[in-house]
Amino acid sequence: MQKLHRRDCSPQAPDGWNKWRWYGPGLLWMLSAVGTGSILFTPRVAAVYEYQLFWLLALVVYFMWVMIREMARYSIASGETMLEGMYSLKGPRGWAIWFIFVPQLLAACVGIAGLAGVVGSAVQSVAPGGGTLYGIVMIVLSTVFVTTGQYSVIEKFSRVMALLLMAVVIVAAVVVAPDITAMGKGLLPTWPEQPDLYIILPWVGTILAGSMGIVWFGYWTATRGFGGGLESRDPDDESKAERVSESDRHQQESVRLARAKEWVNVMSGAATLGVIGGFIVITAFMILGAELLAPTGNIPKGSDVAVDLASLFSDVWGSVGKYLLLAAIIIALGGSVLANQDGWGRSFADMTLILTRNQRDCESATRASRLAQWVSRSTGMTLFKRKNLKRLYVALITGVIPVGILLVFKDPVKVMSASGIIAALHTPFIALSALYVNLTRLAKPIRPGIVAVISMALAGLFYLGFAAVYVWDFVSGSGG
Repeated sequence: MQKLHRRDCSPQAPDGWNKWRWYGPGLLWMLSAVGTGSILFTPRVAAVYEYQLFWLLALVVYFMWVMIREMARYSIASGETMLEGMYSLKGPRGWAIWFIFVPQLLAACVGIAGLAGVVGSAVQSVAPGGGTLYGIVMIVLSTVFVTTGQYSVIEKFSRVMALLLMAVVIVAAVVVAPDITAMGKGLLPTWPEQPDLYIILPWVGTILAGSMGIVWFGYWTATRGFGGGLESRDPDDESKAERVSESDRHQQESVRLARAKEWVNVMSGAATLGVIGGFIVITAFMILGAELLAPTGNIPKGSDVAVDLASLFSDVWGSVGKYLLLAAIIIALGGSVLANQDGWGRSFADMTLILTRNQRDCESATRASRLAQWVSRSTGMTLFKRKNLKRLYVALITGVIPVGILLVFKDPVKVMSASGIIAALHTPFIALSALYVNLTRLAKPIRPGIVAVISMALAGLFYLGFAAVYVWDFVSGSGG
């Protein structure tokens, strides 16, 4: 009797100095993920509360480290994405995927619109025209590049600019001479007497990676080749499995688990280095906001948000610093638009293939099959193919709809705040369901340990508590 089983072709994990070849990309990935949560929301929080919420930053960064490790653990150990694991949860078929899919459609629309709006805000400060127009141009150009696959050079260039921005921010934070005593006090948990959750919650929801960024780290480790990558999946088709004999399966399993444990350790090192780097950068933005914005009461907001942020550098290095930050915002956040469109497009394509798998496998005519046939007759395109679905979602969900949002809502801060709030509300489910999948779907030797389990559970409960407080604040009408 043969059983479907994952192929055992994962390479031996690197050791010694060879590990650093894998750690470096982890740092680059995390630094590239440090986008709006740092550039926009951290200075806003620091302008209002200075270092009072420094402890909250440290706590969220730790929770983020735990969550991205657990997402990547499943990909390394199983050769599948965490989305595949969540699909197998008990209950109505695919309920967990739907619970992620629907809110993230909204988050993608407003997130891309907000990012592009901030870019447009920066461009309008140095060129004639309105920020909304430039934001729309940004969305259109990035959509073309992502759907055609011709954006790798721009992505690399924007990543270099993002790293340059991070380096300059750290140097600027040192130059302004932060109040070390106040920072130390900020590590002691305290809560503002009059908290504005409209300022705090989007920041919490976007620190480092955000809710879908947690899922994307698992994709990233797989595509980088950690543990052999998504071994069972072809580039553009849904997951496939290889048939192996029962006797071979047991022998392969012990080898696979040993290698998986080694790869999890390598992945943990990459995640740790990346999170530490991200924490340093976000702390630098908090220092600039506390030392330069808080004394003047200047809170970056509205359509001039980029100009307000540029004052952080102009106070240190004059007009040169101002234009440097504006250029970095345009290029680095423009690269974030590209990366987020690509990430959401991939995720939505995967979720669609997972949710329609049974219908597509069914011989009888179903809605999915009829839709696919109609699209094929009309356009000659195979609908349920990963690459085509990705292009469709990128064009519609992260292209056309965000343009409409920018035309209606002129304030990029409000748009990005909505995206951050969705992320904060959505993170508890992603964290707790991922923990359950790892505990119930992975072999015992590769499951998370007791510290990881407790930390992951606390992360989920932390975000759940924040979500409950925000909903209560919103319903009662006491929020900002």
